[in-house]
Amino acid sequence: MTAYDVLERQLLREDLAYHQARVLLLIDAVSKAQGHARKLDGLTKLAKLDFLLRYPALAPVVLDGLEMSDSRLNLTDDELAEPTNVEAPMVRYKYGPWDDRYYSIIGALVGRGLLRYVRGRKGSVALTTTPAGKRLAGDMGKSRQWSAVGERSQAIAEASAGMSGSTLKDLIYQRLALLMDRPHRQVIK
Repeated sequence: MTAYDVLERQLLREDLAYHQARVLLLIDAVSKAQGHARKLDGLTKLAKLDFLLRYPALAPVVLDGLEMSDSRLNLTDDELAEPTNVEAPMVRYKYGPWDDRYYSIIGALVGRGLLRYVRGRKGSVALTTTPAGKRLAGDMGKSRQWSAVGERSQAIAEASAGMSGSTLKDLIYQRLALLMDRPHRQVIK
């Protein structure tokens, strides 16, 4: 194995760990917020809420219950000036923003005992944090590295209470029409 191969594996592990941490914080926030029945119901909802988490300056455009001035969004001047210049962009897919890593991210979090599957609506995949997942998310949310993501997750979870993944998808397409008007599999930048 070459040094390049070792580095590539290390970077892949770090990338997946970053995405797992963010998704854990998001699902924990949704599971705690009123109006979500203590779970995140459906992969469509996960993808749309994760889109708003990754592109935080767009969240107030999509969600009526959220203001640009909400301090929990921790918006920087750069994010406000260039709302699509994000660290981890998503791709435009058939039903809006998507990331092909969701299956491996969820599988890893369930396999590590941080998330568990619960009954969803109409046969959808629904997820909630386990006691270990809640503790880890709580500790992460207090850390300097993850506090902004934790606060953003809470703000987005509260503002999306009572919304289905389909409703969120429709709002994204309506309110971000120019951004979503692109071929499938194209990066949203």
